[in-house]
Amino acid sequence: MLGEHVFLVAISTVIAAGIGVPLGVFAARRPRLATPFVAVANVVQTIPSLAMFGFLLPVPLLGGVGARAAVVALVFYALLPIVRSTIVGITSISASIRDVGVAMGMRSRDMLWQIELQLATPSIVGGIRVAAVIGVGSATIAAAIGAGGLGQYTYSGLSMVDSTVILAGAIPAAVLALVVDGALVWLEQRLSTRQRTSPRRRVAALATLLIVIAVLGTVSVRAHGASTIVFGSRNFAGK
Repeated sequence: MLGEHVFLVAISTVIAAGIGVPLGVFAARRPRLATPFVAVANVVQTIPSLAMFGFLLPVPLLGGVGARAAVVALVFYALLPIVRSTIVGITSISASIRDVGVAMGMRSRDMLWQIELQLATPSIVGGIRVAAVIGVGSATIAAAIGAGGLGQYTYSGLSMVDSTVILAGAIPAAVLALVVDGALVWLEQRLSTRQRTSPRRRVAALATLLIVIAVLGTVSVRAHGASTIVFGSRNFAGK
């Protein structure tokens, strides 16, 4: 179950970073055109996790029962912090620094890779950290649609009214969130100490870390049970 949880978080964070960072750059350079997207992302963040998973159940290709719908929902939740952190990181760069780049004859593309992304990296990684931690928490709800993960313990504990089983899912999820946050902080510190590391290498290093985690989670999931049929269910009892 831990492997399934790690898989959901890592895959969704990689996809969200791949979409969110370019959108953040676009929004920072063309705020009028990007405002509608940011507004939609803000609305998505207000939708409760369980409701989001429910909305995706009847959606063809993206929805259904299982890990696919869970990954799509987690990507939606991860986009806003990544886009916002990218916008903040780029727009907070002093105009005088850009003037120096223009005076040196830099093109827009060169300025993006050599100046803007270089200085915005701490802010971007900070947004990815927030997105990953949000994903760890939201992925516990994914068990309701058969996506697996540590949320299975939580739902089982609620059904049995057993706090021990609930804690068996809640405590590992909290520890995983702390580990993910600490790992990304360590990676950012390592990248920041290397002044000559290019933004492309920074992005590649971060993406490689998340992909490796996702691969390990996938291997763990397949090793746990490749022929198991999983379905989502939820007990709603009340008067």
